[in-house]
Amino acid sequence: MHSDLIVIDGLQYSNWDRTIFEQLHQGGVTMVHATIVYHEQIRETLLRIAEWNRHFEQSSDLIMPVKSAADIRLAKQLGKVGIMFGAQNCSPIEDDIGMVEVMRELNLMIMQLTYNNQSLLACGCYEAEDSGVTRFGRQVIKEMNRVGMIVDMSHSAERSTLEAIEISERPIVISHANPNTFHMAKRNKSDRVLKALGASGGLLGFSLYPFHLKNGSDCTLNEFCEMVADTAELMGVDHIGIGTDLCQEQPHSVLEWMRNGRWSKDTDYGEGSKANADWPKPLAWFRDSRDFPNITNGLLARGFSPPEVTKIMGQNWLNLLDDGLKAT
Repeated sequence: MHSDLIVIDGLQYSNWDRTIFEQLHQGGVTMVHATIVYHEQIRETLLRIAEWNRHFEQSSDLIMPVKSAADIRLAKQLGKVGIMFGAQNCSPIEDDIGMVEVMRELNLMIMQLTYNNQSLLACGCYEAEDSGVTRFGRQVIKEMNRVGMIVDMSHSAERSTLEAIEISERPIVISHANPNTFHMAKRNKSDRVLKALGASGGLLGFSLYPFHLKNGSDCTLNEFCEMVADTAELMGVDHIGIGTDLCQEQPHSVLEWMRNGRWSKDTDYGEGSKANADWPKPLAWFRDSRDFPNITNGLLARGFSPPEVTKIMGQNWLNLLDDGLKAT
């Protein structure tokens, strides 16, 4: 069954090379939302896009750029892996609302309003006080809706996330997180947020990053699928997908860049523990993208029907992108 599916990974930040593209292909992945920036500003973002253009040129037999939802279906038809650009922070627009449209014209399809910290747009999940979506943030959400860029609140705090759901005239996503009832982490989301997300037509991508899972790297496939089943009961099976948060073959310096950026001279340990100072050990059943069939098989074994598995593995993402990427 897996080979027939449109499989969408709602987020990866791997150290991209031909080997990883081959693994995506071998795992039957149709499209991956690839983080191209964390704290990079406009010029640095352009350099990241240029790097991807070289990837597209040098590995054109394996990958292709996604410039619309139709390209995802085309990737499936051609047997290639579609790459969709995303930003895990609002730094690519700096303080200029005009850059939202410019970045969308450069095929930046998804943008988080925050990355853990307070930004110009909203509050991150690591701040002590959640001030909500800012005046600038309200305008940016409106502009993202207009140009067809998806709002992502994966690293945002609760009030900010609830306000973004309410403000946005189009469904938003939490591309890579889990329910905090499954595992308490600052980045995981409350039932209140998940209910509001589902009711608004939005989507949650389940994270396979061990720090966001019960029992960490020892989380079993059965435990993961139980979490998916519980969340389907809460939100509805039409509003869930996969967003692995796979950071494959990245050096420790990249982890430091993700957490510290330029804002801190001190080491940020994420959840506040030195135990999280390094990359976690991979899950035994999801070492890299070649293991995507394990998720399909695990969901089927848990009792999800084939049509439900089709939705979770990619169709729900595709349905949201079909409308959300179109300019109004």
